[in-house]
Amino acid sequence: MADMDRRSILQLTSAATIAGGLVVGAGGAAHAARKAARQISMKGTRTGANIPDVLTVGLPYFVRYDLTDAEGRNVGTENAHCLPVTVGPDGSFVMATLVLSLADGMITAATAFQRPLPAVTELLANSRQWSHVFAITGGIGSYEGAAGSVTIEHLTRDEDALTVALADASL
Repeated sequence: MADMDRRSILQLTSAATIAGGLVVGAGGAAHAARKAARQISMKGTRTGANIPDVLTVGLPYFVRYDLTDAEGRNVGTENAHCLPVTVGPDGSFVMATLVLSLADGMITAATAFQRPLPAVTELLANSRQWSHVFAITGGIGSYEGAAGSVTIEHLTRDEDALTVALADASL
């Protein structure tokens, strides 16, 4: 370094700073890609439920779905435990907990939502599409410390579309 003048050192320092910025920028892009990859889409097919003929305040029910990924591979199950808090002729207000048991871990979530179905159980034909969002309350395995949301779109009586949006806890 004794042979280098001040100008050469500044050029070398500038080049190192630019290269470092490119590496950090590439890391930032990779981080953004990892974060974007934390959205999981699944399809659920109902495989069980004990929904009563008439919803009753305080009488819980459950619904179970088998989950598949975009390629149709089985990736786990969705189990929801629901408790009607109010019931009326145009629907009910329900508190619910959700457990997604996936191949690489488990996600738990909770919500309270307006169920826009009549107090008498779901219609077998002509059921209305509706959706609601669960807040993720935790997870285990690959989902340790999970945060974010689970959106469930009820496409038909027996078919759901789920989108899990995991927030990056390290941010």
